[in-house]
Amino acid sequence: MPAAPTFLILMALATATSAATSPDLWPASLDSSLARAGIPRSATSLLVQEVDSGATTMSHRISEPMNPASVMKLVTTFAALDQLGPTFTWKTRLAAAGPIRDGALGGDLYVAGGGDPRLSRERLWLMLRELRSRGIRRIDGDVLTDRSHFKLPPHDPGAFDQRPLRPYNVGASALNVDYGSIPLRLEPTPTGARASLDLPPAGLLIDNRIRRSTQGACSDPASQLSASTRDSGGSTVLVLEGALPPSCTAGFDWNLAPLPPERLFEGLFRTLWRELGGEIGGRFRDGSLPPDVPLLVESSSPALPEVLRDMNKWSNNVIARHVLATLGAQAEPGRDSVEAGARVVEASLKAAGITTDGLVIENGAGLSRRERITARSLGQLLQAAWRSRTMPELVSSLPIAGRDGTARRRVANSPSAGAAHIKTGTLDGVRSLAGYVLGASGRRYVVVLMINHPNAGAARDTQDALLEWVAGQ
Repeated sequence: MPAAPTFLILMALATATSAATSPDLWPASLDSSLARAGIPRSATSLLVQEVDSGATTMSHRISEPMNPASVMKLVTTFAALDQLGPTFTWKTRLAAAGPIRDGALGGDLYVAGGGDPRLSRERLWLMLRELRSRGIRRIDGDVLTDRSHFKLPPHDPGAFDQRPLRPYNVGASALNVDYGSIPLRLEPTPTGARASLDLPPAGLLIDNRIRRSTQGACSDPASQLSASTRDSGGSTVLVLEGALPPSCTAGFDWNLAPLPPERLFEGLFRTLWRELGGEIGGRFRDGSLPPDVPLLVESSSPALPEVLRDMNKWSNNVIARHVLATLGAQAEPGRDSVEAGARVVEASLKAAGITTDGLVIENGAGLSRRERITARSLGQLLQAAWRSRTMPELVSSLPIAGRDGTARRRVANSPSAGAAHIKTGTLDGVRSLAGYVLGASGRRYVVVLMINHPNAGAARDTQDALLEWVAGQ
């Protein structure tokens, strides 16, 4: 039997000895940054691997399931590109069966949501403008909103961190607009701040109690404020409280989610329709679109890769929830879309030869205390993605270290800036990072680092030290 080529023997030896990294292989900068943060190696999981050869440079606890925080979005991205394809789009439809006479639609208007995570007030306005162009000024009947495309469990926006008005806590909905949030504009005044909305949703009122303090820095003015809601005569009152330091003089935006998705959609629909000169004779209520009702207007989302860019570049949790629910709704209509989506993701990984040992998917966004994955699985996923037909779409969705997205301030003043396409994740007690780094030699590396420890918040330098070390190889 002929002898195996030398390079195959060397690769086999490298693979066999890569299960644990010898202490002297750890970069000194990585060790010292962990020590400064008070984080032991036993709280980390680490993998550095060449893309082309598959040779492992560093490997530590890669079979240990860890909380990945927003790095879980890589898993959702991989499965979405695999199962839905790069040309997939979401549809939102307006339909009605009644006659149109003298500017009035006789009967109900149906609004059927297809789970579009990128439906914006601008696109909703275009849809309503097209409806007006068909000669409809008044809707005599009700507006029936169909959200049945997703089958979703009840969602409590305050369950994760008791901050129900934070936009990242918005749940999925088959008919959502503006990611379920509103951009509030605040302009500091001598006694407080002026609050305004560019497009106030009907049914939302503002009770502004913001005042001025006598001292303090203005590094993050929104952190000095708080918001809550209360009901008042069928409307929702957004209560703004807190104090702005005297050094806060410039206006700033504060994104909040004071309304559930169905209330926000109704409020924006009513406001936009009124601005277009339209009237509604009935009310808003839930209803399923019958199959034989004629279509009046249809709006398509951007293609999946553009949506994934928004999701990963800016770590948008609402998009991730929608993508996971879409996978479930497409594969198992009528079943729980989140649970079905998790099954689709796991099956997609297994089909690509990626181990799913220890994998736990709750919402596909990483905004979870339950989600788990191993560094081995993430490494295999990144390797499989690099060899896939949709590699360009996945890589281009990732933030570029030192250049854009959530990684724009990472290694920004380092020679390694621009050398890494990475997804980062942050929760209390969690810091994670995964992606691709181009080394100085021209070799590209898969890099995975997950830290689960109470001091993980102090580990940003550790992540940067790893990126710089790999980029210098």
